[in-house]
Amino acid sequence: MISADGTPREPYQNYNDWYSSQDPLHLLAKSRQAESIFRKTGITFAVYGHADSSEKLIPFDIIPRIISGNEWRKLAQGIEQRVLALNAFLDDIYHKQEIIKAGRIPRALIERNDAFLPEMIGFRPPGGVYTHIVGTDIVRTGEGQFYVLEDNARTPSGVSYMLENRETMMQMFPELFQANKVRRVEDYPDLLRKSLATLAPQGCEGKPRVAVLTPGIYNSAYYEHSFLADMMGVELVEGSDLRVVDGRVKMRTTHGYETIDVLYRRVDDDYLDPLTFRPDSALGIPGIMDVYRAGNITIANAPGTGICDDKAIYSYMPEIVEFYTGQKAILQNVPTWRCSEPDSLRYVLEHLEDLVVKEVHGSGGYGMLVGPTATKKERAAFAAKLKSRPTNYIAQPTLSLSTVPILVKKGIAPRHVDLRPYVLVSDKVRIIPGGLTRVALKQGSLVVNSSQGGGTKDTWVLED
Repeated sequence: MISADGTPREPYQNYNDWYSSQDPLHLLAKSRQAESIFRKTGITFAVYGHADSSEKLIPFDIIPRIISGNEWRKLAQGIEQRVLALNAFLDDIYHKQEIIKAGRIPRALIERNDAFLPEMIGFRPPGGVYTHIVGTDIVRTGEGQFYVLEDNARTPSGVSYMLENRETMMQMFPELFQANKVRRVEDYPDLLRKSLATLAPQGCEGKPRVAVLTPGIYNSAYYEHSFLADMMGVELVEGSDLRVVDGRVKMRTTHGYETIDVLYRRVDDDYLDPLTFRPDSALGIPGIMDVYRAGNITIANAPGTGICDDKAIYSYMPEIVEFYTGQKAILQNVPTWRCSEPDSLRYVLEHLEDLVVKEVHGSGGYGMLVGPTATKKERAAFAAKLKSRPTNYIAQPTLSLSTVPILVKKGIAPRHVDLRPYVLVSDKVRIIPGGLTRVALKQGSLVVNSSQGGGTKDTWVLED
């Protein structure tokens, strides 16, 4: 918010004027009010392995993160380029595999990848869209310097927090939205429903019926599943509510079974169809993959998109973007060492105290080592893991991440953040102006995940 010379950065000027006129005790009271709103609304998430996992309240900071319109345009161009490249990459690896033939990506990295689904080979989803909803995690290291931290192309979560953060801020500080021209995020559910309906299968008759498939109330993101279904005005279903009848997926209703045309699934690939994947799955729908491959239902996101979340694939994203778009990547990757390569592994083991090491299939901040803050004992234990399964890890430098202010008892203090903008892909690419800002609430921490003690903020993109 404040530049090196002590003056407010341009996007924050109006907000800084307002903040300077506020009573600190009043703002702390507003912060407690926000927590009360979240508790009453039931905005919770689960942390697996915790005894109180069903009642975790996500921390919310009332000072918004503000991005100028000009800065956002540059970000949006890079995000769109990247999302289109990811979709082209998925279409290619499940069809001609030109990128492998060209030697730009090792064949083994695709074919031995747990997230690569042979069942998708030769099949093209309705409209040719694999990644209907994408969350791209971005960090900032300096003025106009952005890096993509990772791609979430399977079942990106957190959009409900983006929407609730905005709703809460508008409820508590209406005067701020009169004084600042903040771009809307509130129409995301409507845009999501329309985007999904646009890609209904060809055999769909009349208005497409959309439903959200949830694993159930014990899933960590169940609140979001029910929230989005409610906001879109569509059904929230579990696998037990659905069955395959006459070659279509149908939902049990009081009027009998009715056809589902588009299924926004929040169930992982392995559990989607017990006849195709895990036979012990009670979360999916037996036979849905046959219906899907016959072109009688749209599944969002498409099965097999999880390979784009793989952090080893991520390390090839500059090549992937250039291969499919013919242009250099607008948004850069964080430099990455692939521990599967002997020279890289050697370097990582020798520099563990300076690096962040992550599992290639990891998420939520689990299974990672932040070298600079780890103890010698922790680094030694992690080195043993690296040596035993080097293909399971990548490593990155610890970037000098930007900070934004959070409200503390003594006023404001800087904390590190990342940003997850949400992208909808159908007949065109729609990028929601803003996204979810996740903030590391612990001083000096670089880990922003809510499961690791992080919180969230409202993200403002200003009109020009």
